[in-house]
This record gives sequence, structure tokens and C-alpha cells, in this order.
Amino acid sequence: MAPLVKLRSARDQMSAIERRIADYILDNAHLLRDYSSQQLADALGISQSSVVKFSQKLGFKGYPDLKWSVGQAMARDGAQPQAAQAQAPQAADAYRQLEQALARSKAAAEEDTRALNPRATIEAVVAALDACDKVFVYGLGDDGLFAREFAMRLSLLGQLTVHHADPVLMTTSLSAVRQGDVLLMFSEFGKLPQLSQISRQFQDAGGQVVSITRHTANPLRAHADLPLVVSAHDPSPAIAQLLYRSSLQTLLDFVFVLLSRTASGRDRLLAANLERVQRLLDS
Repeated sequence: MAPLVKLRSARDQMSAIERRIADYILDNAHLLRDYSSQQLADALGISQSSVVKFSQKLGFKGYPDLKWSVGQAMARDGAQPQAAQAQAPQAADAYRQLEQALARSKAAAEEDTRALNPRATIEAVVAALDACDKVFVYGLGDDGLFAREFAMRLSLLGQLTVHHADPVLMTTSLSAVRQGDVLLMFSEFGKLPQLSQISRQFQDAGGQVVSITRHTANPLRAHADLPLVVSAHDPSPAIAQLLYRSSLQTLLDFVFVLLSRTASGRDRLLAANLERVQRLLDS
């Protein structure tokens, strides 16, 4: 796992001092090569030993190893656009540069998202969806668009799906929850109080909650049984939102493909349902 991704993935389990160190490195990764452990400690107002222990806790031999790893990652990222320009001089115009930069950012965000969601977690989500009687799907706003589309795809696989974008309707539907049912809760930031309320009520009824949020500390992710996270970091809020949507879609696509192959009849059922839908659209 890339060092900066490792920092982001471990941040929620860090102490207050460790989070300060992690945030400083993430914000100033391009300057880290010029900092000794003592200089970094002085910049943060902490002891040098705290920096060393932080590095070792992340699995590095020490601070120099961490600094070298971050420097290598930054060098790789910086070399990619130069290589692209050398191979294609005609891409020097602003149009092509923007197109290539967006493609690289999307690829990096999707790679980080894959690294942040361990195989064990993905397989546990697929197993829970495969074994449950009903899947409840909830999302508001932009999250609701992904929730609705994924609920439809689950239905095409023959999964009994309850989808709502209204918190009141979802709350009333909780009376139908049975042991082992799954709630997919889509929320980019996971901070709305009603999300946590619905999540807790669903768990109290015996269901499992799968949260899909940004890779940030948030109440919904903290209390979910199975949290899925999306990496989308960019200085531009507009680009960061695009990265979130792209990475989220890739993550959902992979879960869907895995689920479609958990039982031999699912792929045939999917094909039959798609054919019925097409006949309806053609009529």
C-alpha cells in the first residue's frame, strides 16, 4: 500500500498526536524530503521520539524509511506527466493536459480505494448480501442516485430490495427487518443524524449495516458493521467530487460482479431479467 494511502487508512485509529503528524505529512508530502525528524517535531511542537514511534507504528523501520517511501511515491507521481509529454508532444495544449490529468487522478483515486477496502471486507459484504432475505438501500441527494441504481442492479440479480430516498419511509419500513437482513447506507460524508438513527434501529432489529462513505472519520462509518470507503482527494472541490463518483462506481461494480458469481443461477437470472426489461422498452 502506498505510504500516503497507508496514512489515510490508519488515521481513524491514531491518537491525537499521531493524527497531527499524519495530517501534516499528508498536507506537506512534497516538502518532507527537506525535514529531519527533529525539524518535523519542532514544526508540530512535539518530541522527536513521537515522530520516530509514529513511523515505526506504521510499519517503517524509522522516520528516514518513511520519508524515503513518501519521496519515492511523490517522484513516481511527478514523473508520470513528464513521461506522457515526452511520448506525445502534441498533448501540450491545455485541453489534452486537462484530459490526461483527470484520467490520472481518477486512476489514482480508484487504486487508493481498492487498497483501502481489504479483500476480507469486500468478501464479507458480498457474503452478507448473498445470504440475506432482503436488502434495504438508502441514500439522499447525489448519494440517492447511486443507491437507486445499485438497488435496481440487485433486483436484476433476483434480490428482494427495499429502496427509499425518504428517511420517514425508510423508518416505517424497518418493521419488516428480520435477522440477517442488510442495509446499504450511501452517504458521502456520513454525518447526518437521521442516518445514524436509521442505522442503529436497523441493527437493533437484527440487521447488518453496510456503510458507503468517504474515507474520513464519520459517525455512520464508525457504527457500521461493514464499512466500505472511497478515496477522493484533490485540492479542487469539483475534481474531488468527480473522483468520489468515479471511485464509488468502480467499487460498486466490483461488488456487483462478485455477487453475480456467488451462485450459478444468478448470471442466468440476470440475463433473463435484462431481456424482459429490453422487451418492455421495445414495446
